Amino acid sequence: QVQLVESGGGLVQPGGSLRLSCSASGIRFSQVGMAWYRQPPGRQREFVALITTNSSTVYAHSVKGRFTISRDNAKKMVYLDMVSLNSDDTAVYHCHSGGPGGTWGQGTQVTVSS
Repeated sequence: QVQLVESGGGLVQPGGSLRLSCSASGIRFSQVGMAWYRQPPGRQREFVALITTNSSTVYAHSVKGRFTISRDNAKKMVYLDMVSLNSDDTAVYHCHSGGPGGTWGQGTQVTVSS
């Protein structure tokens, strides 16, 4: 079975930073692309960032320049480093593996508030 487990969420002040982690198991990790999505309160899930098997990256316009996605194939981990957080970043953040039809993690809550 494929399992993705996110961690690292929490409450941060505007302008703060946070690192989210996603631990993967049950997959040939180095062979799949990984992505982060988020779902703000009362809104649909939206794309945040993607990292390919070759470590190329794609970012949503709203986070470009502030968020960095990375992967560690040896550890089967994906990270999302977030800086300059603002209230619009408040959401449940999910990692996803394998492109369309892939597996979702359970999510981790990020709340940006003073």
